[in-house]
Amino acid sequence: MKFKIKIKRKMSVWRYLALGYLLAIVLGSIFLVLPFATQDGQSTTYLNALFTSTSATCVTGLAVYDTGVHWSTFGQIVILLLVQIGGLGFTTFVTTLFMMVRRGALGLSEKRAVVQSYGGKMTGVGKLVIRIVVGTLILELLGAAFLSIRFIRDFGAARGIYYAVFHAVSAFCNAGFDLFGGEGFFSLTRYAGDPIVSLTVPLLVIIGGLGFCVWGDLFDSRFRWKKLQFYTKFILIVNSLVLFGSMFLFLGFEWNASFKDFSVGKKFLCAFFNASTSRTAGFCTTDLNALSGSGYLLTIILMFIGGCSGSTAGGIKVSTFAVIIVGMFAVLRGKRDINVGKRRIDTSLLMQALAIFVAYLSIVLIATMVVGACEPHVTFQSVLFEVVSALGTVGLSLGGTPSLGVASRIILILLMYAGRVGVLTLAFALRKKRTEAAVRRPLSDTIYIG
Repeated sequence: MKFKIKIKRKMSVWRYLALGYLLAIVLGSIFLVLPFATQDGQSTTYLNALFTSTSATCVTGLAVYDTGVHWSTFGQIVILLLVQIGGLGFTTFVTTLFMMVRRGALGLSEKRAVVQSYGGKMTGVGKLVIRIVVGTLILELLGAAFLSIRFIRDFGAARGIYYAVFHAVSAFCNAGFDLFGGEGFFSLTRYAGDPIVSLTVPLLVIIGGLGFCVWGDLFDSRFRWKKLQFYTKFILIVNSLVLFGSMFLFLGFEWNASFKDFSVGKKFLCAFFNASTSRTAGFCTTDLNALSGSGYLLTIILMFIGGCSGSTAGGIKVSTFAVIIVGMFAVLRGKRDINVGKRRIDTSLLMQALAIFVAYLSIVLIATMVVGACEPHVTFQSVLFEVVSALGTVGLSLGGTPSLGVASRIILILLMYAGRVGVLTLAFALRKKRTEAAVRRPLSDTIYIG
Protein backbone atom coordinates (compact mmCIF):
# COMPACT_ATOMS: atom_id res chain seq x y z
CA MET A 1 0.00 0.00 0.00
CA LYS A 2 1.37 3.35 -0.97
CA PHE A 3 0.91 6.32 1.29
CA LYS A 4 0.88 9.79 -0.16
CA ILE A 5 2.15 12.46 2.15
CA LYS A 6 0.77 15.88 1.49
CA ILE A 7 3.04 18.72 2.52
CA LYS A 8 1.17 21.90 3.22
CA ARG A 9 2.57 25.03 1.72
CA LYS A 10 4.02 27.64 3.99
CA MET A 11 1.59 29.95 5.71
CA SER A 12 1.05 33.22 3.86
CA VAL A 13 2.19 36.49 5.37
CA TRP A 14 -1.44 37.57 5.71
CA ARG A 15 -2.37 34.53 7.80
CA TYR A 16 0.82 34.89 9.82
CA LEU A 17 -0.19 38.43 10.79
CA ALA A 18 -3.83 37.57 11.48
CA LEU A 19 -3.05 34.49 13.60
CA GLY A 20 -0.25 36.33 15.42
CA TYR A 21 -2.61 38.91 16.87
CA LEU A 22 -5.16 36.20 17.64
CA LEU A 23 -2.52 34.25 19.60
CA ALA A 24 -1.57 37.32 21.64
CA ILE A 25 -5.25 38.02 22.41
CA VAL A 26 -5.92 34.46 23.61
CA LEU A 27 -2.80 34.37 25.80
CA GLY A 28 -3.68 37.74 27.29
CA SER A 29 -7.22 36.62 28.08
CA ILE A 30 -5.88 33.55 29.94
CA PHE A 31 -3.75 35.77 32.19
CA LEU A 32 -6.59 38.25 32.78
CA VAL A 33 -9.05 35.55 33.81
CA LEU A 34 -6.79 34.52 36.74
CA PRO A 35 -8.10 35.53 40.21
CA PHE A 36 -5.03 37.59 41.15
CA ALA A 37 -5.49 39.74 38.02
CA THR A 38 -8.32 41.56 39.83
CA GLN A 39 -8.21 43.67 42.96
CA ASP A 40 -10.93 41.71 44.76
CA GLY A 41 -9.34 38.33 43.98
CA GLN A 42 -12.40 37.11 42.06
CA SER A 43 -12.03 35.61 38.59
CA THR A 44 -13.27 37.74 35.71
CA THR A 45 -15.66 36.07 33.28
CA TYR A 46 -13.81 34.83 30.23
CA LEU A 47 -15.82 36.97 27.80
CA ASN A 48 -14.89 40.15 29.68
CA ALA A 49 -11.26 39.03 29.96
CA LEU A 50 -11.26 38.32 26.22
CA PHE A 51 -12.83 41.72 25.53
CA THR A 52 -10.16 43.50 27.60
CA SER A 53 -7.34 41.47 26.05
CA THR A 54 -8.62 42.22 22.54
CA SER A 55 -8.98 45.91 23.35
CA ALA A 56 -5.41 46.05 24.71
CA THR A 57 -3.75 43.99 21.95
CA CYS A 58 -5.64 45.90 19.28
CA VAL A 59 -4.66 49.17 21.03
CA THR A 60 -8.27 50.27 21.24
CA GLY A 61 -9.07 51.26 24.82
CA LEU A 62 -12.72 50.24 25.04
CA ALA A 63 -13.32 48.70 28.46
CA VAL A 64 -16.08 46.88 30.28
CA TYR A 65 -14.34 47.60 33.60
CA ASP A 66 -12.58 50.61 35.03
CA THR A 67 -8.93 49.69 34.51
CA GLY A 68 -7.72 51.44 37.67
CA VAL A 69 -10.46 49.95 39.87
CA HIS A 70 -11.13 46.39 38.66
CA TRP A 71 -7.68 45.16 37.71
CA SER A 72 -4.85 44.54 40.18
CA THR A 73 -1.29 45.70 39.52
CA PHE A 74 -0.65 42.32 37.86
CA GLY A 75 -3.71 42.73 35.63
CA GLN A 76 -2.72 46.29 34.74
CA ILE A 77 0.80 45.16 33.80
CA VAL A 78 -0.65 42.39 31.60
CA ILE A 79 -2.80 45.02 29.88
CA LEU A 80 0.23 47.30 29.48
CA LEU A 81 2.32 44.49 27.94
CA LEU A 82 -0.51 43.65 25.53
CA VAL A 83 -0.73 47.33 24.58
CA GLN A 84 3.02 47.41 23.94
CA ILE A 85 2.87 44.25 21.82
CA GLY A 86 -0.09 45.60 19.90
CA GLY A 87 1.57 48.99 19.45
CA LEU A 88 4.87 47.61 18.23
CA GLY A 89 2.96 45.06 16.22
CA PHE A 90 3.04 41.31 16.73
CA THR A 91 5.44 40.98 13.81
CA THR A 92 7.96 43.40 15.30
CA PHE A 93 7.73 41.72 18.70
CA VAL A 94 8.36 38.24 17.31
CA THR A 95 11.02 39.46 14.89
CA THR A 96 12.89 41.13 17.75
CA LEU A 97 12.90 37.83 19.66
CA PHE A 98 14.18 36.01 16.56
CA MET A 99 16.94 38.57 16.13
CA MET A 100 18.00 38.10 19.74
CA VAL A 101 17.98 34.30 19.50
CA ARG A 102 19.56 34.13 16.03
CA ARG A 103 21.91 37.04 16.70
CA GLY A 104 20.40 39.29 14.05
CA ALA A 105 19.59 36.68 11.41
CA LEU A 106 16.09 36.88 9.95
CA GLY A 107 14.25 34.42 7.76
CA LEU A 108 12.45 35.37 4.57
CA SER A 109 9.00 34.95 6.18
CA GLU A 110 9.85 37.36 9.02
CA LYS A 111 11.17 39.92 6.54
CA ARG A 112 8.04 39.69 4.40
CA ALA A 113 5.81 40.10 7.45
CA VAL A 114 7.66 43.22 8.62
CA VAL A 115 7.61 44.77 5.13
CA GLN A 116 3.90 44.02 4.80
CA SER A 117 3.18 45.56 8.20
CA TYR A 118 5.29 48.71 7.99
CA GLY A 119 6.54 49.10 4.43
CA GLY A 120 10.19 49.51 3.52
CA LYS A 121 12.51 47.20 1.61
CA MET A 122 13.48 43.59 2.20
CA THR A 123 17.14 44.54 2.43
CA GLY A 124 16.70 46.88 5.39
CA VAL A 125 14.30 44.92 7.60
CA GLY A 126 16.71 44.34 10.47
CA LYS A 127 17.60 48.02 10.62
CA LEU A 128 13.91 48.97 10.48
CA VAL A 129 13.00 46.67 13.37
CA ILE A 130 15.82 48.02 15.53
CA ARG A 131 14.68 51.57 14.79
CA ILE A 132 11.08 50.73 15.66
CA VAL A 133 11.95 49.14 19.01
CA VAL A 134 14.61 51.65 20.08
CA GLY A 135 12.63 54.65 18.83
CA THR A 136 9.49 53.46 20.61
CA LEU A 137 11.27 52.96 23.94
CA ILE A 138 13.04 56.34 23.75
CA LEU A 139 9.87 58.26 22.94
CA GLU A 140 7.85 56.45 25.60
CA LEU A 141 10.52 57.20 28.21
CA LEU A 142 10.59 60.86 27.21
CA GLY A 143 6.80 61.02 27.44
CA ALA A 144 6.88 59.32 30.83
CA ALA A 145 9.50 61.81 32.04
CA PHE A 146 7.27 64.77 31.15
CA LEU A 147 4.12 63.17 32.58
CA SER A 148 5.92 62.28 35.82
CA ILE A 149 6.43 66.00 36.48
CA ARG A 150 2.70 66.32 37.07
CA PHE A 151 1.85 62.83 38.30
CA ILE A 152 4.57 62.70 40.98
CA ARG A 153 3.20 65.95 42.36
CA ASP A 154 -0.33 64.53 42.47
CA PHE A 155 0.27 60.89 43.49
CA GLY A 156 3.73 60.67 45.04
CA ALA A 157 6.98 59.32 43.60
CA ALA A 158 6.32 55.57 43.15
CA ARG A 159 2.71 55.86 42.06
CA GLY A 160 3.39 58.95 39.95
CA ILE A 161 6.18 57.22 37.99
CA TYR A 162 4.00 54.14 37.47
CA TYR A 163 1.14 56.29 36.21
CA ALA A 164 3.50 58.23 33.95
CA VAL A 165 4.94 55.08 32.35
CA PHE A 166 1.52 53.45 31.93
CA HIS A 167 -0.06 56.47 30.25
CA ALA A 168 3.01 57.25 28.11
CA VAL A 169 2.95 53.72 26.67
CA SER A 170 -0.83 53.83 26.27
CA ALA A 171 -0.65 57.21 24.50
CA PHE A 172 2.23 56.37 22.17
CA CYS A 173 0.61 53.07 21.20
CA ASN A 174 -2.66 54.96 20.64
CA ALA A 175 -4.43 52.64 23.09
CA GLY A 176 -6.32 55.03 25.36
CA PHE A 177 -6.28 52.92 28.54
CA ASP A 178 -6.09 55.05 31.69
CA LEU A 179 -5.96 54.43 35.44
CA PHE A 180 -7.81 57.51 36.63
CA GLY A 181 -11.29 56.11 37.16
CA GLY A 182 -10.37 55.15 40.69
CA GLU A 183 -9.21 58.69 41.36
CA GLY A 184 -12.72 60.04 40.95
CA PHE A 185 -12.49 61.59 37.49
CA PHE A 186 -13.08 60.39 33.95
CA SER A 187 -10.02 59.79 31.73
CA LEU A 188 -7.87 62.95 31.72
CA THR A 189 -10.65 65.46 32.46
CA ARG A 190 -8.78 66.63 35.56
CA TYR A 191 -5.93 67.81 33.34
CA ALA A 192 -8.00 69.61 30.70
CA GLY A 193 -6.22 72.90 31.40
CA ASP A 194 -2.82 71.45 32.26
CA PRO A 195 -0.36 72.16 29.41
CA ILE A 196 2.08 69.41 30.45
CA VAL A 197 -0.47 66.59 30.23
CA SER A 198 -2.68 68.15 27.54
CA LEU A 199 0.31 68.58 25.20
CA THR A 200 2.45 65.54 26.07
CA VAL A 201 -0.32 62.97 25.55
CA PRO A 202 -1.47 64.33 22.15
CA LEU A 203 2.13 64.63 20.92
CA LEU A 204 2.79 60.99 21.85
CA VAL A 205 -0.43 60.03 20.04
CA ILE A 206 0.54 62.02 16.93
CA ILE A 207 4.08 60.64 16.77
CA GLY A 208 2.88 57.07 17.34
CA GLY A 209 0.24 57.52 14.64
CA LEU A 210 2.62 58.82 11.96
CA GLY A 211 4.04 55.43 11.02
CA PHE A 212 7.41 53.82 11.51
CA CYS A 213 8.57 54.34 7.93
CA VAL A 214 7.89 58.07 8.23
CA TRP A 215 10.15 58.17 11.28
CA GLY A 216 12.89 56.35 9.41
CA ASP A 217 12.73 58.72 6.47
CA LEU A 218 12.77 61.76 8.76
CA PHE A 219 15.77 60.34 10.58
CA ASP A 220 17.64 59.46 7.36
CA SER A 221 17.03 62.88 5.84
CA ARG A 222 17.94 64.60 9.13
CA PHE A 223 14.58 66.37 8.98
CA ARG A 224 15.45 68.21 5.76
CA TRP A 225 12.31 68.65 3.68
CA LYS A 226 13.96 68.41 0.24
CA LYS A 227 15.45 64.99 1.01
CA LEU A 228 12.21 63.43 2.23
CA GLN A 229 10.47 60.79 0.12
CA PHE A 230 7.22 61.70 -1.62
CA TYR A 231 5.15 59.51 0.71
CA THR A 232 6.58 61.19 3.82
CA LYS A 233 5.87 64.68 2.46
CA PHE A 234 2.38 63.62 1.41
CA ILE A 235 1.59 62.15 4.84
CA LEU A 236 3.00 65.09 6.79
CA ILE A 237 1.00 67.61 4.75
CA VAL A 238 -2.29 65.68 4.85
CA ASN A 239 -1.87 64.77 8.52
CA SER A 240 -1.27 68.42 9.43
CA LEU A 241 -4.29 69.58 7.43
CA VAL A 242 -6.56 67.04 9.12
CA LEU A 243 -5.13 67.78 12.57
CA PHE A 244 -5.32 71.57 12.54
CA GLY A 245 -8.47 71.67 10.42
CA SER A 246 -10.32 69.49 12.92
CA MET A 247 -8.84 71.50 15.80
CA PHE A 248 -10.39 74.74 14.53
CA LEU A 249 -13.64 72.94 13.76
CA PHE A 250 -13.80 71.69 17.35
CA LEU A 251 -13.18 75.25 18.54
CA GLY A 252 -16.06 76.54 16.44
CA PHE A 253 -18.47 73.70 17.29
CA GLU A 254 -17.74 73.43 21.02
CA TRP A 255 -16.94 77.06 21.95
CA ASN A 256 -20.39 77.56 23.49
CA ALA A 257 -21.14 73.86 24.02
CA SER A 258 -18.79 71.47 25.86
CA PHE A 259 -16.09 74.21 26.11
CA LYS A 260 -18.43 76.95 27.34
CA ASP A 261 -17.09 77.02 30.92
CA PHE A 262 -13.41 77.03 29.89
CA SER A 263 -11.04 79.96 29.49
CA VAL A 264 -9.78 80.78 25.99
CA GLY A 265 -6.44 79.04 26.61
CA LYS A 266 -8.16 75.94 27.95
CA LYS A 267 -10.49 75.87 24.95
CA PHE A 268 -7.49 75.76 22.59
CA LEU A 269 -5.86 72.98 24.64
CA CYS A 270 -9.05 70.92 24.63
CA ALA A 271 -9.60 71.48 20.89
CA PHE A 272 -6.04 70.34 20.12
CA PHE A 273 -6.46 67.35 22.44
CA ASN A 274 -9.76 66.31 20.82
CA ALA A 275 -8.38 66.73 17.30
CA SER A 276 -5.35 64.57 18.15
CA THR A 277 -6.90 61.75 20.16
CA SER A 278 -10.25 61.40 18.39
CA ARG A 279 -8.57 59.86 15.37
CA THR A 280 -7.04 56.89 17.14
CA ALA A 281 -6.54 57.17 20.93
CA GLY A 282 -9.29 56.89 23.49
CA PHE A 283 -8.22 59.66 25.85
CA CYS A 284 -10.40 62.69 26.47
CA THR A 285 -10.25 65.83 28.60
CA THR A 286 -13.92 66.77 28.15
CA ASP A 287 -17.22 64.97 28.65
CA LEU A 288 -18.04 63.35 25.30
CA ASN A 289 -21.73 63.25 26.19
CA ALA A 290 -21.68 67.06 26.27
CA LEU A 291 -20.48 67.36 22.67
CA SER A 292 -22.64 69.33 20.26
CA GLY A 293 -24.22 67.47 17.34
CA SER A 294 -21.55 68.82 14.99
CA GLY A 295 -18.76 67.90 17.42
CA TYR A 296 -20.18 64.39 17.72
CA LEU A 297 -20.27 63.94 13.93
CA LEU A 298 -16.74 65.35 13.57
CA THR A 299 -15.51 62.85 16.17
CA ILE A 300 -17.16 59.99 14.25
CA ILE A 301 -15.47 61.13 11.01
CA LEU A 302 -12.05 61.43 12.67
CA MET A 303 -12.38 57.96 14.24
CA PHE A 304 -13.28 56.56 10.84
CA ILE A 305 -10.27 58.19 9.14
CA GLY A 306 -7.73 57.16 11.77
CA GLY A 307 -3.96 57.61 11.54
CA CYS A 308 -1.21 56.70 9.11
CA SER A 309 -0.34 53.35 7.52
CA GLY A 310 2.31 51.25 9.24
CA SER A 311 1.65 52.91 12.60
CA THR A 312 -0.08 52.16 15.88
CA ALA A 313 -3.25 53.84 14.59
CA GLY A 314 -6.44 52.35 13.18
CA GLY A 315 -9.15 53.57 10.82
CA ILE A 316 -9.09 53.56 7.03
CA LYS A 317 -5.83 55.59 7.32
CA VAL A 318 -5.06 59.16 6.32
CA SER A 319 -3.39 58.13 3.07
CA THR A 320 -6.51 56.22 1.99
CA PHE A 321 -8.69 59.23 2.78
CA ALA A 322 -6.35 61.60 0.91
CA VAL A 323 -6.14 59.40 -2.19
CA ILE A 324 -9.95 59.24 -2.35
CA ILE A 325 -10.27 63.03 -2.03
CA VAL A 326 -7.66 63.87 -4.69
CA GLY A 327 -9.06 61.11 -6.91
CA MET A 328 -12.55 62.54 -6.56
CA PHE A 329 -11.39 66.01 -7.62
CA ALA A 330 -9.47 64.53 -10.56
CA VAL A 331 -12.57 62.71 -11.77
CA LEU A 332 -14.83 65.74 -11.30
CA ARG A 333 -12.41 67.89 -13.29
CA GLY A 334 -12.29 65.32 -16.10
CA LYS A 335 -8.61 64.50 -15.56
CA ARG A 336 -7.19 61.22 -16.79
CA ASP A 337 -4.45 61.10 -14.14
CA ILE A 338 -4.40 61.75 -10.40
CA ASN A 339 -1.62 64.26 -9.91
CA VAL A 340 -0.25 65.46 -6.57
CA GLY A 341 2.43 68.10 -6.99
CA LYS A 342 4.93 66.80 -9.51
CA ARG A 343 3.94 63.15 -9.04
CA ARG A 344 1.18 60.94 -10.41
CA ILE A 345 -0.70 58.47 -8.24
CA ASP A 346 -1.42 55.09 -9.80
CA THR A 347 -5.13 54.58 -10.50
CA SER A 348 -4.93 51.13 -8.88
CA LEU A 349 -4.25 52.87 -5.55
CA LEU A 350 -7.53 54.76 -5.92
CA MET A 351 -9.36 51.47 -6.54
CA GLN A 352 -7.75 49.95 -3.43
CA ALA A 353 -8.55 53.05 -1.36
CA LEU A 354 -12.20 52.96 -2.49
CA ALA A 355 -12.40 49.24 -1.68
CA ILE A 356 -11.11 49.89 1.85
CA PHE A 357 -13.51 52.81 2.33
CA VAL A 358 -16.57 50.85 1.15
CA ALA A 359 -15.55 47.79 3.20
CA TYR A 360 -15.18 49.82 6.41
CA LEU A 361 -18.39 51.74 5.77
CA SER A 362 -20.31 48.53 5.09
CA ILE A 363 -18.98 46.93 8.28
CA VAL A 364 -19.96 50.00 10.31
CA LEU A 365 -23.50 50.05 8.90
CA ILE A 366 -24.08 46.31 9.35
CA ALA A 367 -22.57 46.21 12.85
CA THR A 368 -24.59 49.27 13.93
CA MET A 369 -27.82 47.66 12.75
CA VAL A 370 -27.06 44.35 14.47
CA VAL A 371 -25.92 45.90 17.77
CA GLY A 372 -28.88 48.28 17.65
CA ALA A 373 -31.22 45.32 17.26
CA CYS A 374 -29.53 43.49 20.16
CA GLU A 375 -29.58 46.57 22.40
CA PRO A 376 -32.95 48.31 21.94
CA HIS A 377 -32.43 50.27 25.18
CA VAL A 378 -29.25 51.95 23.85
CA THR A 379 -29.60 55.04 21.66
CA PHE A 380 -28.55 54.93 18.02
CA GLN A 381 -26.04 57.70 18.70
CA SER A 382 -24.28 55.63 21.36
CA VAL A 383 -24.32 52.42 19.27
CA LEU A 384 -22.82 54.12 16.22
CA PHE A 385 -20.16 55.77 18.38
CA GLU A 386 -19.10 52.47 20.00
CA VAL A 387 -19.03 50.62 16.66
CA VAL A 388 -16.88 53.20 14.87
CA SER A 389 -14.63 53.49 17.92
CA ALA A 390 -14.12 49.70 17.97
CA LEU A 391 -13.44 49.30 14.24
CA GLY A 392 -11.16 52.35 14.22
CA THR A 393 -9.36 51.00 17.33
CA VAL A 394 -9.93 54.38 18.98
CA GLY A 395 -11.44 53.54 22.35
CA LEU A 396 -13.55 56.65 22.89
CA SER A 397 -16.91 55.82 24.41
CA LEU A 398 -20.11 57.54 25.46
CA GLY A 399 -20.24 55.14 28.40
CA GLY A 400 -22.36 52.42 26.82
CA THR A 401 -19.79 49.59 26.57
CA PRO A 402 -20.29 48.10 30.09
CA SER A 403 -24.05 47.86 29.57
CA LEU A 404 -23.87 45.91 26.31
CA GLY A 405 -25.00 42.30 26.18
CA VAL A 406 -23.00 39.19 25.25
CA ALA A 407 -23.76 39.31 21.51
CA SER A 408 -22.87 42.99 21.25
CA ARG A 409 -19.58 42.50 23.11
CA ILE A 410 -18.63 39.66 20.76
CA ILE A 411 -19.37 41.94 17.80
CA LEU A 412 -17.15 44.67 19.27
CA ILE A 413 -14.38 42.11 19.84
CA LEU A 414 -14.53 41.11 16.17
CA LEU A 415 -14.56 44.77 15.12
CA MET A 416 -11.49 45.60 17.21
CA TYR A 417 -9.64 42.60 15.82
CA ALA A 418 -10.56 43.46 12.23
CA GLY A 419 -9.60 47.09 12.79
CA ARG A 420 -6.13 46.28 14.14
CA VAL A 421 -5.24 43.49 11.73
CA GLY A 422 -6.76 45.39 8.82
CA VAL A 423 -9.71 44.49 6.60
CA LEU A 424 -7.46 43.85 3.60
CA THR A 425 -5.13 41.63 5.64
CA LEU A 426 -8.08 39.60 6.88
CA ALA A 427 -9.51 39.31 3.36
CA PHE A 428 -6.17 38.10 1.97
CA ALA A 429 -5.67 35.74 4.93
CA LEU A 430 -9.05 34.06 4.41
CA ARG A 431 -8.98 33.83 0.63
CA LYS A 432 -7.88 30.74 -1.27
CA LYS A 433 -4.98 31.16 -3.62
CA ARG A 434 -6.22 30.96 -7.21
CA THR A 435 -4.45 31.68 -10.42
CA GLU A 436 -6.16 34.41 -12.40
CA ALA A 437 -7.08 33.47 -15.95
CA ALA A 438 -4.74 34.81 -18.61
CA VAL A 439 -7.63 35.60 -20.94
CA ARG A 440 -9.61 38.71 -19.97
CA ARG A 441 -13.36 38.94 -20.49
CA PRO A 442 -14.76 41.39 -23.07
CA LEU A 443 -15.79 44.85 -21.96
CA SER A 444 -19.42 45.31 -20.96
CA ASP A 445 -21.83 47.68 -22.63
CA THR A 446 -21.83 51.26 -21.39
CA ILE A 447 -22.84 51.65 -17.73
CA TYR A 448 -24.08 55.11 -16.84
CA ILE A 449 -23.18 56.46 -13.40
CA GLY A 450 -23.36 59.82 -11.66
